[in-house]
Amino acid sequence: MTHVIEAPHTEDAESLGLVQLRAWLQTYPNEKAGIDERWIREHRGYSATAEGIAQWRTFIVAAKQQPDLLFCRVVRSDTEIVGFLCGRRDDGVVLGPMYLLNEAQGKGVGGRMMSEFLAWAGSAPMRLWVTEYNERAVHFYERYGFKTTGEREIWRGRLPNVRMIRDSEPSDNLS
Repeated sequence: MTHVIEAPHTEDAESLGLVQLRAWLQTYPNEKAGIDERWIREHRGYSATAEGIAQWRTFIVAAKQQPDLLFCRVVRSDTEIVGFLCGRRDDGVVLGPMYLLNEAQGKGVGGRMMSEFLAWAGSAPMRLWVTEYNERAVHFYERYGFKTTGEREIWRGRLPNVRMIRDSEPSDNLS
């Protein structure tokens, strides 16, 4: 199956909201943290609502108008979006959100998206939040030179996130 990575179109906003919700439902249920489907729909379901879709549309337009400040790429499998990676530049570079549905994982697509993001970011310091128990994502970011800082946050009182940073271009090329 071919996966194409490209900048999103404004008409992709609805798909991005739905993919974000699907990715949360696939990735974050955790009995120990008290996170189940109901909790996810309550706290992330808005991404697939008219308001959430409007926010995605606004972001897509802004990214097209300010490509030096905002980054967004989608992954298409045929015509369906199966993942995305977004970021922004402020006093450094913030990576996120980044999601890839289960059916598109393990095929090198995440690495291809990350390579495009790192090329856009250049040697600027980078930071992100990642869910602590999402070990697959933590290891993925580590392969690209990110390190945990020890800084933690509990999103919406339940979801344990850790900060990861990448100070500068790592000495070895991992792409």
